[in-house]
Amino acid sequence: MRPDWDTYFMKIAHDVAARSTCDRADVGTVLVREKRILTSGFNGSPAGLPHCDEVGHLMVEGHCVRTIHAEANAIIQAALHGVSTKGATCYVTHFPCISCAKMLINAGIIRIVYENDYRVDENTLEFLRLAKVDLLRVDHQEQSQPEG
Repeated sequence: MRPDWDTYFMKIAHDVAARSTCDRADVGTVLVREKRILTSGFNGSPAGLPHCDEVGHLMVEGHCVRTIHAEANAIIQAALHGVSTKGATCYVTHFPCISCAKMLINAGIIRIVYENDYRVDENTLEFLRLAKVDLLRVDHQEQSQPEG
């Protein structure tokens, strides 16, 4: 059966996550507008710097600070290449942290589709609600009825 658009783009987000270089969480993001991929991002170190899978994690207060989150990397790629993200949907394998949620809001993202309830918190949910960002949790293994 042909997958619906959310299933299709979530599968691509999982494929992007396979490029992650911080194994604490293999996260992938795809930014999409009008059924077209704008950019993608995965967890990894800044360009040219050592990756966690090469030199280990740089832990500060329980977080690896060596890596840039997938959502931030997708937004950075858009900025680097002059691609507007206004009105786009973010497909991401894990629920965004509060910092990434704020970046997605300011990048003009209007919808977030995610699979894993990784560290869902009330502040992040409230920010997204106040910004009127639609939030949808899906299981990318499930396939809905075909979409036109």
